[in-house]
Amino acid sequence: MAIGSKNLAPTELDSFEDSRLTEELRRAKEELFNLRFQSATGQLEGHGRVRAVKRDIARIYTVMRERELGIRTTPAPAPLPEAKPKRSRKKADETPADTAATEETN
Repeated sequence: MAIGSKNLAPTELDSFEDSRLTEELRRAKEELFNLRFQSATGQLEGHGRVRAVKRDIARIYTVMRERELGIRTTPAPAPLPEAKPKRSRKKADETPADTAATEETN
């Protein structure tokens, strides 16, 4: 998902868990830093991107604060897929005594 886009709407931010919100915030701040650096060196062509990233940061902070105050609810964590039981390489019927007996005959 691109930062500074319509994909980062408040309704979509509601579905993010807290860890993903903090990750998106970190990415947005990093992008803002890079855009400011480009602006200072004269390499930035489109200044509208800076504005969009600042708005995304504000949206993320707003959702995080509303969750702290209980205005918005934190989504339930997604259930983890159940782990399948591991199978051993030995046959279940064989015992260590059986394997020693078969090795002696061979």
